[in-house]
Amino acid sequence: MFFKKRHDRISGGWRLIFVGIMLGGAAYALNGYVEPVVYQYFPPSPTITLTPTITLTPTITLTPTISLTPTISSTPSITDTPALPVEIATQISTLEVGNPDAVFSPLQFARLIGDDYMPVNPSVEFINPVIELYTHFSYDKMTDGSTWSVLWYRLADQKIICSTVTAWEGGTGGYEYNGCSPSSADWQPGEYEVRIFVGTTWKTSGRFTITGEAIRPTSTQTLTRTPVPTVTPSPTKTPLPTMTPTFTRTITPTRTITSTPGPTNTRRPTNTPTITRTLQPTRTHAPTQTPRPTDTKWPTPTSNPR
Repeated sequence: MFFKKRHDRISGGWRLIFVGIMLGGAAYALNGYVEPVVYQYFPPSPTITLTPTITLTPTITLTPTISLTPTISSTPSITDTPALPVEIATQISTLEVGNPDAVFSPLQFARLIGDDYMPVNPSVEFINPVIELYTHFSYDKMTDGSTWSVLWYRLADQKIICSTVTAWEGGTGGYEYNGCSPSSADWQPGEYEVRIFVGTTWKTSGRFTITGEAIRPTSTQTLTRTPVPTVTPSPTKTPLPTMTPTFTRTITPTRTITSTPGPTNTRRPTNTPTITRTLQPTRTHAPTQTPRPTDTKWPTPTSNPR
């Protein structure tokens, strides 16, 4: 089945090639031989060809003789080169000014510096809230110990929101960055510019834009503790141990009544009862009221019946 299909396609291709050759020959014959034959049967009608006889040639040529050559060239005399502020210049007047041929690359700005000291997602527009921004650059022909300054300006009011004035310690060439983290209220929406100076000479600048409202500092109420008078307990009087007497009564009455026969009966007590009190001290933490001992009546002598 596939062989027959292939054979049919090949045959169709050859037919197309043959037809193409025939059409090409017919086109060539029509173009070269048919037109004279047609003219024999249908002669062409004569046509009039217009030939111009008058040629207009200008004889006067206007050539300007006065050329206006400007004699006054407007050359700006003031160059917009940032100058180091006076308050910063006074700080570095006694320090090393550095190499005047030092060069810096254009500045890049980012929220974060990576571990390879390169900016992460650099941009020229940042949306609040902004906490800290970094400027990154490359440098060459620097000398260690020279004084360099990085100033962050808010262009709306020309306020310096961050400044760094220090001695250079980065070597001759390489990459460096500088950060700025003022209060959140300083990142007002608008345009900012960073300027870098070596000594008192301006080297490079870069601009970026902050959009969105800045974070206002939240007022915090400080709670003041009012001193409360401290009541100092007065020394507590510890009651002294009270001696509570315990009465032990020992009554040993021995009464013997002897009756003597006679006209007169004389009663003579021989032994008088003796009360012996023994005090036994007892220590107690609180006074104890002990009821008063009750007096016992003396024993009444009883007479023996005769």
